[in-house]
Amino acid sequence: MSTAQASRHWAQMGEHTFVFGIWLLFWVYRLLGRWPFRICLYAVVFVHWACRPALRRASLQYLQRVQTATGALGHVPDWRDSLRHIALFAETLLDKLLAVSGRYRFERVRTEGREAVYEAGQAGQGGLIVTAHIGCLELCRAMAEARGVLRLNVLVHTRHALRFNQMLRRLNPTHDVDLIEVTEISPTTAVVLADKVAAGEFVVLAGDRIPVFASQTVTTEFLGHPAPFPVGPYVLASLLKCPVYLLGCIHEAGGYTVHFEQLAESVKLPRSQREAAIQQYAARYAAAVTGLLRRSPYDWFNFFAFWDQVHDVRQP
Repeated sequence: MSTAQASRHWAQMGEHTFVFGIWLLFWVYRLLGRWPFRICLYAVVFVHWACRPALRRASLQYLQRVQTATGALGHVPDWRDSLRHIALFAETLLDKLLAVSGRYRFERVRTEGREAVYEAGQAGQGGLIVTAHIGCLELCRAMAEARGVLRLNVLVHTRHALRFNQMLRRLNPTHDVDLIEVTEISPTTAVVLADKVAAGEFVVLAGDRIPVFASQTVTTEFLGHPAPFPVGPYVLASLLKCPVYLLGCIHEAGGYTVHFEQLAESVKLPRSQREAAIQQYAARYAAAVTGLLRRSPYDWFNFFAFWDQVHDVRQP
């Protein structure tokens, strides 16, 4: 990999152009149905895949590593698997829009491990939910809102995410999710989030993307190779003194499975062993994500050089 490729942060990559294309395809779906949508989709996906060599490299690198580590694909991946990978991402974006607009058939969604999180929410006990870029998490948001169980506060690190979520709000103005754009967790932000958790709400952030101006990462093994993970989720959980849950979503049985898993009842970071403790929590998270990818290997949607990512894009 060249220096220029390695120095490019994931937040600088143009996800918003793909989001715009899916917005147009959404209306094809609305007017003509799913199969006409898919015919248009495959043409758009192929052009997008063919014109972005960095995307192809990142996709194939991931697929090779998930196959080596888990055997989930059952064969050595090639360009056809990469194309399938991107196409599933595009279909998933449509499902995000359908979920938020109330048009997705929720009977096709099963959940596992949700009881502890739902019971905590109903009892007014908040927590921290660490997600991954797997599947269609908006299904979980939409289902939680419909049942009035969870109040979610989602931390996002780029305006790309805000742009997509603004699209979701256009489809459903009552979308009961607070988006908080942050570049780093300041003391003021921590106080605001502590108040929300104390009120029985949940703070949601990604555990597989390094914030734009993050200064700290921890390295742990993921799919057989060392990878950098943000320390933010575990530092924040230690400040909030709350339980930590994983939330993932994968394609399974003709629909989706929404997966909850408690990673820790509380996070303790002893000053003398802080980095080692964070690494243990990150390793637990990476192992849980690997378990989901073993079940549905095409559901990983980080289309950049994940194992070689940089974590600071500030100019000198």
